[in-house]
Amino acid sequence: MKKIFLSIVITSFVILTLCHVIQAQKPIQTSNKIVLIVTQYGDIKIKLYNETPLHRDNFIKLVKEKYLDSTLFHRVINQFMIQGGDPDSKHATAGSLLGNGGPTYTIPAEFVNTLFHKKGALAAAREGDQVNPTKASSGSQFYIVQGKVFTAEELNMFAQRMGKTFSPEQIKAYTTIGGTPHLDNNYTVFGEVIDGLNVIDKIAAVTTDKNNRPLNDIPMTVTIIEE
Repeated sequence: MKKIFLSIVITSFVILTLCHVIQAQKPIQTSNKIVLIVTQYGDIKIKLYNETPLHRDNFIKLVKEKYLDSTLFHRVINQFMIQGGDPDSKHATAGSLLGNGGPTYTIPAEFVNTLFHKKGALAAAREGDQVNPTKASSGSQFYIVQGKVFTAEELNMFAQRMGKTFSPEQIKAYTTIGGTPHLDNNYTVFGEVIDGLNVIDKIAAVTTDKNNRPLNDIPMTVTIIEE
């Protein structure tokens, strides 16, 4: 009887040990959330970065709440960026000044050196440094970078003037697809366009008023297509 009991104990110990080993061997979840922004100019598919979890989770929350649906790309500057996410832009009257709306909260900055403002980068808008020295992000407003292409010489001069050092990855991106390098480590980048860069170009090229608001509204619908 004692031998049987001892055998059961040993077997149970082996099973528990194997379970722990199997659990330890499970791969870490590294998949990215994918969202889709639908506009009359086409669709933009965006990958959200896991390296910026506060911004990722907040954006997902807004999408699930349909908070961003029917908001406009209310600020558009060619060769710079297209900005949206202001809830006040829903059904806004023509010519009204937009850009001050959003939730009552902000999101702490999440600067990651490997995430930068190449063309197609998704980043959080925010208030200026004078009133926001910690560079905290808006609770809902975001922008997608169009930017421009720099020559190696231009980028080097810019780096010297601003006291910046660019990585090989940044240099390659800014001299090929382009971007807005002066925004790096000033605004949180939390995603990137993986399909629809041409849509950014189309939106950036529209006619705008003196406040950079498109004369013809560009509303969006945002959904999560991969979780």
